[in-house]
Parts: sequence; structure tokens; C-alpha cells
Amino acid sequence: MRGPCSFMWQKYTHSDPAGSLPYFVYIPSNYRVGTPVSLIIMLHGCTQTASDFAAGTQMNLLAEQHHFIVAYPQQTSNHNRSLCWNWFQPSNQSRDHGEPAIIAGIVQDIEQNKDRWTIDPRRIYAAGLSAGAAMATILGATYPDLFAAIGTHSGLEYRAATNMIDGLRAMRRGGLESVKQGQAAYTAMGPATRVVPTIAFHGTSESLVNPANGDTMVQQWMRTNHLASQGTYAASFDKPTHIETGRVQGGRSYTVHKWADTNGTEVQEYWKVNGMGHGWSGGNRGNSYTDPTGPDASLTMY
Repeated sequence: MRGPCSFMWQKYTHSDPAGSLPYFVYIPSNYRVGTPVSLIIMLHGCTQTASDFAAGTQMNLLAEQHHFIVAYPQQTSNHNRSLCWNWFQPSNQSRDHGEPAIIAGIVQDIEQNKDRWTIDPRRIYAAGLSAGAAMATILGATYPDLFAAIGTHSGLEYRAATNMIDGLRAMRRGGLESVKQGQAAYTAMGPATRVVPTIAFHGTSESLVNPANGDTMVQQWMRTNHLASQGTYAASFDKPTHIETGRVQGGRSYTVHKWADTNGTEVQEYWKVNGMGHGWSGGNRGNSYTDPTGPDASLTMY
């Protein structure tokens, strides 16, 4: 990833009654205010920083190529000593509370900063790795009116745990009953309920976040989106609309499962990367939690 110039990579701080967090915004070098662009919120994993995650995913390079803006909220040691998003705490699993409210506030700050950029409100997305992926799922459930779609890498289903011990257990063994958690996510949507398209990546040789979590997270969203669609989306995990396989040249093989609604519109996509552990698929070598030999998760999510 090209090192960002100071005017392209800027640090801000958001503060509101829910709390305070720093965040970084990357602006494409050729961007001009007044041109509506999409915004991608990128949520790092445990022990990572925003700059490390940006370099590892190379999302800023894509922003340069495809002309969108990227923002990276940064967890602090005051909130979690390992810099994890606290997805397992009930206080962070509902709208207008805790970390989801702070991240939503960051989005609103960016939208309102019209002197620096013009954000298309219909094209705001959240994506994350590990704890960041779990938080992206929470954002999809609690702010479906704000985020058009979510991307998760090595994530967990909504409310896979409600305390740290159960969170570690879920990471090792898998989540809870996906149908029940799907209902819970639908309930969390409240009056803002809508179908939230999702794309998920998971390695089959994961050691930190058991691959079973990828399956249950996809199934949770199947249930949530089925309820939100009022019956127009009735996917079966075992019967994808489309399956394709591939292999990165000189790298890993993978399988992609896709599910569409009754109108043929794709709603969910699930990439299983064979033999991959805990790392961003196709990420930049030399940064934490990346696997350069996998398919490009950043480009695919974009």
C-alpha cells in the first residue's frame, strides 16, 4: 500500500454520551468535494491499529482506484486492553448504546463534514475482521437504516455471547443456535427493519475463530433477512442458489456459496478459503493477520 500523504490520511475524534473514540479517514488523492461517493467503515481485529489494518487490507489502495472514502474507527486500551471491540458485552449489542452508537456517530460526523467530502447516504458499508467482524454484524442488526450492507471476515453471529468467558468459548467452539440469534438480530432492528446484504469470509483452518462460526453467522443472517423480507427471501444453507470454486494463482483454493431472493437478487455470499488460518484473505504480506495467498477479500467485498 502506498504510504498516505498527510492530507489523505487524517485523524479525528468522535465524542458523544456513548463515549469517545479516535478514527482515521482516507481520502482519495483525486477526490473533489461535491461528488457523492460511498463510505466504507473498516473495523480492525484485536491487537491491531487502524493504520496496521489499513495497510494489511489495502483498502486505501482500492479507494484510490475506485474513488470512495474509507474510515477506520480505532479501539483504545481504555476500552479493551487488547484493542478488541467488545462485541460480547450486552451494552454493545443494541442501538443507541456503547460502541455501536459511537461508530454510528462517527458515520454521522463524516456525513456532516460537507466541507471535506460528500457521502452518498445510500452507500455506507461496514466491514471487519474477527472482533471487528462481530461488531460489523452488530451494526447490521442495530443500524440497518445506516449501513447498506456488511462484510465480515472470521466473524461471529449476532450475540454469539453476552460475556467474555462465553465469547472465548464461542470463538473456540462456534456460536449459539442460529435460528434463535437470527430472531434476536431481527428484533434488534426495531422499526428500521430491512434485508441487509452480507458477504462473509472464513478460513477452513481457523484456530482463533472456529470455522463453525462462519456457518452459524451466515445462517443467523438467513433467518434475520427472511424475517425482514416478509417471505421473499427463504434461503436454505444447504441449498445455495449458486456455488463456484476457484484457486488463486500460486495460492489457496476456495469455494463461494451464494443465495438469492425470489426475485433473483443476491442477498448473501460466503467464501470458504481452504487451509487458511486467522488472517485477512489476500491481505498485504508483512502486516498482522493477513494471508496474501488467499483470494482478495477487500476487492470482493468492495
